[in-house]
Amino acid sequence: EQDLSMIRQRRGDPNRLGFATQLCYLRYPGFALPPEAQPPAPLLSIVARQLQLEPELWSKYGQRSATRREHFLELQAWLCLTPFAIPHVRQFVTHMTELAMQTDRGIVLANALVEVLRRQRIIVPTVDVLERLCAAALTRGTRRIHEAGYFCPKRPKGKSFGSLAGSKASSTASC
Repeated sequence: EQDLSMIRQRRGDPNRLGFATQLCYLRYPGFALPPEAQPPAPLLSIVARQLQLEPELWSKYGQRSATRREHFLELQAWLCLTPFAIPHVRQFVTHMTELAMQTDRGIVLANALVEVLRRQRIIVPTVDVLERLCAAALTRGTRRIHEAGYFCPKRPKGKSFGSLAGSKASSTASC
């Protein structure tokens, strides 16, 4: 009911549809609708139906770029969301490094990161930013594994892996 009250405060049907659609994106999945993005038709149909509007009104939404930006900032404040910013990069790479030491699957890291961002009410950044964060965490995790010696155990001086395992492998084998 509060959502509908906020939506009804917008002037004009296109603005009501646009505001409601941005609300949907920010609430879940938790990211901002890019400025020139066209939401999927099924989403527009559902939102428009709930507001008793036509989905085609989307094409008239935000003809002033300031309208979309103002709506976004208003929704961000109303939903108590924080935009993802540079200081978050180090924080979340550090946070995800521990998980990266347990898996090399980027999708596992990305899903975990998105969940943390949602819990902390931080707007989920774009996919390319998520990819870079996960790649940085994976790199750090792999580096820590190597530094700890888990990946390539120290072998006794003069011994090859083959001789440690009882095989006749070359004594020149190394990490």
